[in-house]
Amino acid sequence: MQYGSQRFMSRVFASAAIAATFSVSTTALAQSTYPSRPITLISPYSTGGDADHAARGWAAVAQRVLGQTVIVLNKVGASGVIGSAQVVAAEPDGYTLLLARTGSQAILPAIEPTSTKYKWDDYTFIGTLELNPYGCVVNAKSPYKKFEDLANAIRTKGKTLNYATAGSLTTNDMGPRQLFRLLKVTDQVPTQIPYKGTGDASMSVMGNETEFACGSLGPFLGLIKNGDLRALMVTTADRIDPLPDVPTARELGYKDMELIVGWSAIYGPPGMSDDVRDKLWDAMKKVSTDPAWLASTAVTGSIPYVKGPKETKEFARGQNELYRTLGESLNIIDSKK
Repeated sequence: MQYGSQRFMSRVFASAAIAATFSVSTTALAQSTYPSRPITLISPYSTGGDADHAARGWAAVAQRVLGQTVIVLNKVGASGVIGSAQVVAAEPDGYTLLLARTGSQAILPAIEPTSTKYKWDDYTFIGTLELNPYGCVVNAKSPYKKFEDLANAIRTKGKTLNYATAGSLTTNDMGPRQLFRLLKVTDQVPTQIPYKGTGDASMSVMGNETEFACGSLGPFLGLIKNGDLRALMVTTADRIDPLPDVPTARELGYKDMELIVGWSAIYGPPGMSDDVRDKLWDAMKKVSTDPAWLASTAVTGSIPYVKGPKETKEFARGQNELYRTLGESLNIIDSKK
């Protein structure tokens, strides 16, 4: 009996060892052949905005580099939370990625840490893509010809004004909040009108549904150049090439508006293997020098900002801390959280 038991246990251990070896071999094979099927890149905002443009511009070139189709899926809702949460819950196999944005990956986790369904670091960080110049625009026929015209109107009759955003707790929302703070507006705060995305918000200004909007300038540029919108200010340290006549916040005396900037990055679900992450990062480095991607980025006036996994995590950490501090100064962090 004792010999039989030993022989039985030996078979059990041998089977377990074979299974473990098979599992490791299968995992290694899957990683070595990645990607072997199409990749889905989730953009958590609507079509027409910076997130959508960045996602499609990167996907178009990345699929050539990776040798597999990269499908952009606009998963809209809750200011980017729905799409972002879907990536957190996805299999960490590299076939579901996120076009990370300032609002969904830095602002919301900082200011609504409980109701947001993920933390800022609940991801595998792959790399940053770009920085998006930020500014404020009005309808081209608006009586506000200069930024100070709009600032004076906000100070004196802000309650009668409204402004368009791509949803609460996005850069479209935080920028005006910062502006109102700098203008020392307390009882004259304009009314926010949230839309599904920056594209819809810009259309509302063009259609005179709202009086102004602040946000990443990419979605506004075409309308500005066509004479439908007028840019009044940019938050970059220097004037930007597509809008050389538009003054900077620093020039106008509002230097602290420079804190507000848009950005894009590529994230994966938590728990991705280093091998798959590194393959994606290698692809990102190749994309970053591709003329088609550089041209796509230039269309929105964005600034290439391609950094690796470690630098991306530190950048994201800094952005989360920035908006936490800003939220505290604006007294907009829910005290229950």
